[in-house]
Amino acid sequence: MNRREFVGSILAAAVAPVPVIAAPGGQRAVITPNGSTLPLKLVNGVKVGHLIAQEVDLEMAPGLNIKAWGYNGSTPGPTIEAVEGDKVRLYVTNKLPEVTSVHWHGVILPNGMDGVAGLTQRAIQPGQTFLYEFTFKRPGTFMYHPHADEMTQMALGMNGMIVVHPRAPRGPRVDRDFVLMAHEWKIEPGTRRPDPNAMADFNMLTFNSRAFPGTDPLVVGVGERVRVRVGNLSPMDHHPIHLHGVSAELTWTDGGEVPQSARHPETTFLVPVGTVRVFEFVPTEPGDWAMHCHMTHHVMNQMGHGFPVMLGADARRIDARVQKLVPGYMTMGHDGMAAMSEMQMTAPPNSIPMRGGPGPFGAIDMGGMFTIIKVRAKPELEDGRGWYQHPKGTLADTVSAERAKADGIVIT
Repeated sequence: MNRREFVGSILAAAVAPVPVIAAPGGQRAVITPNGSTLPLKLVNGVKVGHLIAQEVDLEMAPGLNIKAWGYNGSTPGPTIEAVEGDKVRLYVTNKLPEVTSVHWHGVILPNGMDGVAGLTQRAIQPGQTFLYEFTFKRPGTFMYHPHADEMTQMALGMNGMIVVHPRAPRGPRVDRDFVLMAHEWKIEPGTRRPDPNAMADFNMLTFNSRAFPGTDPLVVGVGERVRVRVGNLSPMDHHPIHLHGVSAELTWTDGGEVPQSARHPETTFLVPVGTVRVFEFVPTEPGDWAMHCHMTHHVMNQMGHGFPVMLGADARRIDARVQKLVPGYMTMGHDGMAAMSEMQMTAPPNSIPMRGGPGPFGAIDMGGMFTIIKVRAKPELEDGRGWYQHPKGTLADTVSAERAKADGIVIT
């Protein structure tokens, strides 16, 4: 292998995968950041797959590992991808310590396949395998989750997305198609098991069960049409998902396609509990653009809710006394919280209180339900790890008093 071939092999291993065709008319396969797609094999005209409900070891973000529940070793479970009119046969094996079932949220199917334990079927006992068989009669974006001990099982991460492509393509061709599941958790610092009894004070908010900086970026190209499908099976909260750098249109919900006459531009889309929202956009400006829930407490990692307001307090005397017992102690919050992302404060093992992640200009003091849309001129050469290089004159920075004075601005 010569030098050119060697460099080419390295690039091929590092760059983002080229989207593949999944449905008639050149419709793109979906990408599940930090996740996967369920393998389906064709058996006598039926697409067959297997879901295993089980405990999952999950690194939610660097420094935080938890014991969750999910499917096939992950939370969310693998995305189920099919085409309108496909008949599917889905085996579900229960490896949990209690009964479960699977509800196909938003899918129109025979009543006995709807997955509500006690109402439409017997519960799946530990060790048992049930068979679900139905036809996807309509296209759209749906979800799946248990309908047995919903409070515990969904709180621990048992959910997944379903994408059914139209048999005949609709609207402009999409170049990138992403699937994100929004979720919220209560994980006490120093523990590994989420609290399924929580009804408020959720302290970890995630896309695809990852909190920033553990979220994979969405790598797209300038001028490409991008579709983002966001499902929300959070226990309690709606999520206003805000996009930086683009204007988008709501095109689908889990109820069906939004008529062209009802579409209008937005930069923030409210995703209520138990729903799916699908939006599309065409980026024109390259860069690293944020996408996040706009509830500010939803972009923090394991923030505490029991602290008094310290903003503006003089903590020097307090710190001096406490440091006699706890060397290195510092009262946080009296001059804001921005320093938390940069300082490695003492914290319980396996916890990331108030920490975000590193950025190209310092710490990004957001975590939780936050990710980055990386818009590139040549996305096929981008693996998502590099930062955008701003052209000269396009980056906000400090300015001299002389420069400001030229515009009639006096800096004092």
